[in-house]
Amino acid sequence: MGEARVWTFFYGSFMNPEVLKKQGIVPAALEAATLNGFDISIRPLANLTRSSGGCVYGAVAHITHAELVSLYGSSGDKLGVAYLPQAVLVHLRNGTWLPAMCYVASELGEGPATNEYVDLIVDSARRYAFPESYIDHLESFRL
Repeated sequence: MGEARVWTFFYGSFMNPEVLKKQGIVPAALEAATLNGFDISIRPLANLTRSSGGCVYGAVAHITHAELVSLYGSSGDKLGVAYLPQAVLVHLRNGTWLPAMCYVASELGEGPATNEYVDLIVDSARRYAFPESYIDHLESFRL
């Protein structure tokens, strides 16, 4: 029996399977999902803010607690900002709802995102066939 896994909603570069693989993480499952009640910004990193009419597209992954610690445990040191877990309810394409963890920074400095970082997110958005209007929104964060 392996370590327990939890569903986690990714909305930035971590929804890209190649980015996760570089971190040594291969999720047991990874599929497109949406999260209502939030908006995304990429300044300079992806982050979410509460928005009553907002909707964020991303991917839900089934990963271990140890993998979450490796991704977010020292985010304050690695990224300069701490991403902390929040419980959310995501909607899958098959129509089901799934409780998941989602990591959000309470305060994220303002600054431009690099085009390479935006590319990672946009490439994933295209792979998951997110709506073109959402991809255009992601593209708007380019330098």
